[in-house]
Amino acid sequence: MSPLPSSTGSVQIQQFYDKGLAHASYAIRSEGQIALIDPARDPQPYYDFADEHEARIVAIIETHPHADFVSSHLEIAEETGAPIYVSQLAQVSYSHQGFDDGQRIAVGSVELHALNTPGHSPDSISVLLMDELAQTRAVFTGDTLFVGDVGRPDLRESDAVGGHSRESLAAQLYQSTRQKLMTLPASTRVYPAHGPGSLCGKTTSPDLDSTIGREIKTNYALQTMSQEDFVKVLLEDQPFMPKYFGHNVLLNKQGAAPFEDSIRTVPRLRSDDEMEPNVLLIDTRPAEEFRTGHLPGALNLMDGGKFETWLGSIVGPDEPFYLLADSQIALDTIIRKAAKIGYETNIKGALLTPRELPVSNSTPDVERVRQHPEEFTIVDIRNRSEAKEPLFAGALNIPLPELRERTAEIPTGKPVLVHCAGGYRSAAGASIVQAALPGVAVYDLSEAVTSFRPQSA
Repeated sequence: MSPLPSSTGSVQIQQFYDKGLAHASYAIRSEGQIALIDPARDPQPYYDFADEHEARIVAIIETHPHADFVSSHLEIAEETGAPIYVSQLAQVSYSHQGFDDGQRIAVGSVELHALNTPGHSPDSISVLLMDELAQTRAVFTGDTLFVGDVGRPDLRESDAVGGHSRESLAAQLYQSTRQKLMTLPASTRVYPAHGPGSLCGKTTSPDLDSTIGREIKTNYALQTMSQEDFVKVLLEDQPFMPKYFGHNVLLNKQGAAPFEDSIRTVPRLRSDDEMEPNVLLIDTRPAEEFRTGHLPGALNLMDGGKFETWLGSIVGPDEPFYLLADSQIALDTIIRKAAKIGYETNIKGALLTPRELPVSNSTPDVERVRQHPEEFTIVDIRNRSEAKEPLFAGALNIPLPELRERTAEIPTGKPVLVHCAGGYRSAAGASIVQAALPGVAVYDLSEAVTSFRPQSA
């Protein structure tokens, strides 16, 4: 949770920021009342904020059904009695009140006005904060406008989430930014739902808030251009789409089960309990520990800043899996992270790493790689945009999110060497290849990859 400047003397805007998912949610407090915007899966920080200020949560606003995290809107509504406000275009199945152009909510001495801003999704809204003098002070833009970017328009193309083409949504986003957001006063504060590293955009700034005036001057997507050029520029080099995104849209339209209750349903196993065969095993220990020994077929997905994103990129939303960690605290942490993307129900069991593990060694002779790279089948698991500048001639580029489905493409006549850009992804990648090709020697170049980068003058 991080504070942001109040927009007026009678209102406090509090930002809650989840760095792992690059997600920003907000509490707007005025005269003992609170409105929440885009709350995260765990509702406790919002309850704590309300208790600290002796205020009541009176409204929960969803700017759209989110793809990249599970919201606690339904849980908070059931706990507090506060209504959920969302665009009628979202066609949600939970009890709610429509919130579209021309509709408003009173929160203490301020009003929140709905502004339909489709483009990232067909049902996206932004929320204007008007003070007691009817002046526009802030706009909460959801995934429509970020600092330095706009939301990607290619997440609703599958039939399961509406079958909306990226080109048509990009055209709507052009109109939303030009006709709605860019017409606001230049001093209007901009509070987006995401910051740097979010896969809902591509060039998001490290800043977590801005102004309309600053964005018009500096945001590439708000510069003068035709709608045709905007669509072309926006669709270029969008990042990959994790497997869990569509699943989360549908789950958020329905409303998720209470966070703590759902976590308590995860089976806890003993290290010597028998596990079902042919079920994914996710080992979350550091790569150096995994490399010295691990259970056969285990995938090494280290707990880190982006664990939930990579879990939802490598594992499908309908796939069951076991979770391993080296302490109860670490196990609790990763279960909660899995729940942030709605994957806690996929966990067949969570257990501590067994003490006795088969010894393994996937660390390569780096000098041998440097002198004779031709002796290896080199698999570059960076994203395609990164791999445009290969580190090894003839390397096979298979981005990590696609690797489990494409291991059959890897030639097995030589030892396989897996690399990424800095080492985190290659630990996961090497374990995926090793699990799929058990008779082949598989090596993880790990952090040593940085010594193979071209040296700048």
